[in-house]
Amino acid sequence: MSVETAYDYLYTGALIWLSVLILFMLVRSIMGPRITDRLLAINMIGTLVISCIAVLSRLLDESYLIDAALIYAMISFVSVLILAMIYIPVRQTRGKFEKDARKEIRAERGIRGSVTESGSPEYKAGKEAEKPAYEKGNAGLDNGRDTQQDASLQEKGGSRT
Repeated sequence: MSVETAYDYLYTGALIWLSVLILFMLVRSIMGPRITDRLLAINMIGTLVISCIAVLSRLLDESYLIDAALIYAMISFVSVLILAMIYIPVRQTRGKFEKDARKEIRAERGIRGSVTESGSPEYKAGKEAEKPAYEKGNAGLDNGRDTQQDASLQEKGGSRT
């Protein structure tokens, strides 16, 4: 057995294996319980077809098939992006998560009141919320020194310089 016939057997086996995997992915794209499973299966089919074209290029010694595989890769990539934009809602959930994240940050900082879409605090009439530290101006600082720390130092008899 020569090296060329060994490569022919290897390439033929690879093509058979890739075609079986394409069939499995076709079944997965039909039976997938969620749309994301179907999109991933379609993307995987595209990748396997590109691999088949590359193996065929080596088996048949035709270099133009590599160009066809590259063009197919670009088309497959764009088609999966378009399908993902159509079937997976991005904008609807994004705003909800950002608003929830802003509420959690405000709760951690102890800021009461609701948050507007722009992220600025909105104070309700009747239930006046405490202003955040950045709106207080000086925020408890006296000429760059903390007044509570100065008071504790004065009680101990020390001075802060």
